[in-house]
Amino acid sequence: MFSLFRLMGCSLSEISWASLVSALKSNPPLLRELDLRNNELQDSSVKPLCDLLESPDCRLETLRLGGYSLSEISWASLVSALKSNPSHLRELDLWYLRDTELQDSSVKLLRDLLESPDCRLETLRINDELIRAEKHTT
Repeated sequence: MFSLFRLMGCSLSEISWASLVSALKSNPPLLRELDLRNNELQDSSVKPLCDLLESPDCRLETLRLGGYSLSEISWASLVSALKSNPSHLRELDLWYLRDTELQDSSVKLLRDLLESPDCRLETLRINDELIRAEKHTT
């Protein structure tokens, strides 16, 4: 059906987010790249996204998020969801985040995820900073 799903700048409501994630969960092995940048993602929208990421059938390799502000708790929930299903995601792109939107503790959680031995994440991009996992380099 699809391997790349781009949904940029749609300003989805909380109900729309839940419906979208439900639809994506119905065929998760087919989804490889998900681009949700510039969608005004709110803390209330993070739970459905985490549900998708935690699904054992999720085969997502690239996730692009950005253009909005989430709380530290939401960032921690996202990292936890990614840790619970670490075998597929290789690139996490966090685009257009102002310093106030991503606290140092959240950045540390993301960097720890990148270096986790169980995680296949190779690339973490926070705005213009590209961070590569040391465990994957020779």
